[in-house]
Amino acid sequence: MKRLIYIMVGITILLTTFSGCGLNSFNYSESTGIDVTTPKTILMVLAGQSTSDAGIEEMINDVLGLNYPDIELEWECVDWGTKFASQMTAKFAAGDIPDIMIGKAQDVATYVPSGNLAPFSKTLTSYVLEQSLPAVTVNGQVYGLPYNAVYQGVLYNKDIFKEYGIEVPTNQTELKEVVDKLKMHNITPYASHFQEIWYIGNITMQFAMNEVFNKYPNWGDMFRNNTVSFNSSSEFRNCIMYNKDIFNATWDDAMTINQTECDKRFANGGGAMYVTGSWSIQTIQEINPNMNVGIFPFPNQSGDSKLIFEPNITFMKSSKTDYNDAVDKVLELIFSNKNLAVEIFNFTQTASLLKDVGPIYPSLIQSDIEQYAKNGMVTDVTTGNTQLIWTFQEDYSKQIYFWLQGKTEIEDVLEYADQNRHNSISNYNE
Repeated sequence: MKRLIYIMVGITILLTTFSGCGLNSFNYSESTGIDVTTPKTILMVLAGQSTSDAGIEEMINDVLGLNYPDIELEWECVDWGTKFASQMTAKFAAGDIPDIMIGKAQDVATYVPSGNLAPFSKTLTSYVLEQSLPAVTVNGQVYGLPYNAVYQGVLYNKDIFKEYGIEVPTNQTELKEVVDKLKMHNITPYASHFQEIWYIGNITMQFAMNEVFNKYPNWGDMFRNNTVSFNSSSEFRNCIMYNKDIFNATWDDAMTINQTECDKRFANGGGAMYVTGSWSIQTIQEINPNMNVGIFPFPNQSGDSKLIFEPNITFMKSSKTDYNDAVDKVLELIFSNKNLAVEIFNFTQTASLLKDVGPIYPSLIQSDIEQYAKNGMVTDVTTGNTQLIWTFQEDYSKQIYFWLQGKTEIEDVLEYADQNRHNSISNYNE
């Protein structure tokens, strides 16, 4: 699928490539209708995108075209939560390894054992904040380049909290009091979108980070060794139960709406709290740029929850590529171009993981994030996501979905997870 294309005047070749996700481009000269440019190297890119990422491929293409007109990126963009893992697995099985893969930091631990990822040079890793590298380091070598980060927790409408004298809750008892007070004033406590399985998986891992993994960082290993189980873990049972707590305090149609609709309703004051990530800020800011919104960690039982940090856009490269130099040129351009970085950070409303560069326009929740970071109350969710890989989280979240609908019992959900514990780690480790 990768070719070095030589096009000579007088030979008409119709070449269709993707210049962006879902967009075709034809490189014709105006005078002859034939592409007479210099030879082009076409690199395949598989991009697993979060909801706030769609569109950055065009920004990258524009910068690449100005600096390396002899290199073209052929993009395949998929939703990270629903299709990235299956696409990676299928391509690896077929030996059709993309030259560049864009996922999340947690994907590094999943795919390095396959042998299809190549380590990065110190030249490239030097652009990235050092504190973000341990999550993408395996056996002393860096296999992923984290570009930006999102934060996860509870977005809340500060004006509603202020109007009714509500303080930010720090434990489950206080949270239940907040929910009761909001209901008493006929305010929907939570915005949510349980139509989407990935949302259930995402918030359940949020809960698990503060109930389980911050206390037992190797819980996943103990789980696979049969030392612990979902059924015997009161902590994980609580994490599942929190889904029901939110479901019982949200809109009646929460099972039928998606994230976009949920973002809109929250931005318009339709709910006081929203367990989500900073990716929702992009839509919220578009709809209500002056919204007084904050963020706090979803409270755990012990009252010591931390705000969750997740390295988001993470670049990986193929160990099988025929165009290693071209791949490195592209990646160095992306990571060294500060104007591009600022454009991406401002567009996605995400935090920078590059040295000496960040968004010009701070996020609506930036002051809260900085306060939690200053107090040492931020935790990296990569710990949990590498202990229990995403495909396993998504799988048992389908059972939570059925449970929320009343089609099964919570014990069935816990038992299902235990019966499928062998799927909780990358099958490339076997």
